[in-house]
Amino acid sequence: MSEAKKGDTVKIHYTGTLTDGTQFDSSEGQEPLEFKLGEGLVIPGFESNVAGMTVGEKKSIHIPVDEAYGQRNDEMMEVVERQHFPDDMKLEVGMHLQTETFDGSPYMVVVAELSDESVTVDGNHPLAGQALNFDIELVSIT
Repeated sequence: MSEAKKGDTVKIHYTGTLTDGTQFDSSEGQEPLEFKLGEGLVIPGFESNVAGMTVGEKKSIHIPVDEAYGQRNDEMMEVVERQHFPDDMKLEVGMHLQTETFDGSPYMVVVAELSDESVTVDGNHPLAGQALNFDIELVSIT
């Protein structure tokens, strides 16, 4: 059997959990995740663990923080004056908002804190600072 290698398109079924066992994502009941190895479309620790697998192979992997979404970065927290939001917008802590980077690319942030004068948004990935665990199965290689 051939092993998955850089340049191959693979399909993977997976279940992702945090170290406390909380499930954060799964492909169960859905189409498998498809990506091309070597293009950096998935986190580095996930991609490196898929490389070398054969079709039908299953394994459980642990991905440290630095090979997942990295450490939380306090510089990704920003305080924005309320006047920059529409008056009729009902803001809530935990709410996801889309903004733009300086080059106009869309970027997701989460409302972390609210006051009468300001809104603190967090641009860190929700899984930043977390080690991740995955149960994975390689479904196909093309």
